[in-house]
Amino acid sequence: MITSDEMAVVDRNAAALGVPTKQLMESSGNAIARVARELVPEGAEIALVCGRGNNGGDAFVAARFLTGYDVTVHLLGRPETISTDIARENWEALEQAELATEVVRDSRDLELGTPDLVVDAMLGTGITGELREPEASAAAAINESDATVLAVDVPSGVDADTGDGDGVEADHVVTFHDEKPGLSKLDATVHVADIGIPAAAETFVERGDLLRLGRDPRSHKGDHGEVLVVGGGPYTGAPALAAQAALRAGADLVRVACPASIAREVQGYDENLILRPFEGERLTPDAVPHIRTLAADHDVTLIGPGLGDDEATLDAVREFLFAFDGTGVVDADALQVVPDVETEATLLCTPHQGELRRMGGPASDGWRERRELVEAFASEIGHTLLVKGAYDIISDGDRTRVSKTGNPGMTVGGTGDVLAGAASALACPLSPVNAGGVAAYANGRAGDAVVARQGYGLTATDLVSELPKALRFEE
Repeated sequence: MITSDEMAVVDRNAAALGVPTKQLMESSGNAIARVARELVPEGAEIALVCGRGNNGGDAFVAARFLTGYDVTVHLLGRPETISTDIARENWEALEQAELATEVVRDSRDLELGTPDLVVDAMLGTGITGELREPEASAAAAINESDATVLAVDVPSGVDADTGDGDGVEADHVVTFHDEKPGLSKLDATVHVADIGIPAAAETFVERGDLLRLGRDPRSHKGDHGEVLVVGGGPYTGAPALAAQAALRAGADLVRVACPASIAREVQGYDENLILRPFEGERLTPDAVPHIRTLAADHDVTLIGPGLGDDEATLDAVREFLFAFDGTGVVDADALQVVPDVETEATLLCTPHQGELRRMGGPASDGWRERRELVEAFASEIGHTLLVKGAYDIISDGDRTRVSKTGNPGMTVGGTGDVLAGAASALACPLSPVNAGGVAAYANGRAGDAVVARQGYGLTATDLVSELPKALRFEE
């Protein structure tokens, strides 16, 4: 099963991995034609009712493969309003081949005739809600027809994830790559077609994963997350880097809880940071009530950057996690206490190989073997892991992703603090696996951009300023 949003991610990832959307559309069209040939005999009349997006583009391709059939393609709307280049190219291919096409400028003008098969290719999985014109009238005409109805990916007007909605009443659905959750609720036969999307499109984090970061234009301050960074003591730069990265990764508000002895220094790194200091020179159990109170008012708490490994500090981390039931990111020295703490918290842990060993986890140089070992260890401890390396492995024990962005210049100190901060911001709107995956991908992509621009010798602050561009989706 794959949701419509996840399918959009996988489509874009496939393109990033060398399987372009144009190739996938060709395979999809071939699959539609193959199912159509199974449903009606050669010579039968087939009407394809097509929208102006890629769903319609799939059907344009199918029409070219349906030789030996009486095929008519009905386009809902003017050809110049076809919304994607590849769909437009395939429409033009139909015209060049002089296949029968009808442009429906007014939904009242749709005349299906008496076809043996109607192909519904008006709207795909990304469109939900009540049908509007011209699709509403077209759906009514399809439903009134005596023909067998084959829907492309999902019946128009039906939510692919829930099966809800009044739309086309399909007898058959041909869907691509994997079944969508809502299709099992329909009174229709579902045909799942392999269109050549590689398994790597679901394994590797790629630019399609950035689609997860869309924003509602009506949103307000705080809607995109508030992050608390608990860190500092022996080190001042680490919590500041993490907090700055959280801001650059999209959190609306970031506050830093650090020892009062270093609060002025941390504030000096960036006027955008809000300080919530606690008494003393390092984190101790005495400060835990203060930290708990602060954490309750934040969407995500990051604990670890710059705390050090003093035993009193580790006791404080244990005490905090034991009582914490929110979403947290754990980094640096704080990681070593996680396997031994019983907590109701939802945790994303961000160790490098050495820190993973100190947690009691396995180590391996080969990423494929490491993927399996990390997945097993994540299942064992009951938390999500983002294990840093040349290939970052992200797993919650059930779902595992791999990110391969980044370069040897990122061995410089502080890059892990940036990653932890970015992951904290992204854990506000996303699940831990998706937050860890996108953070690892963007952090590495930022490092790649810096090195491409100026060569090795990057610093962690270079990554911070590059993060917004690295998180921007581009086709």
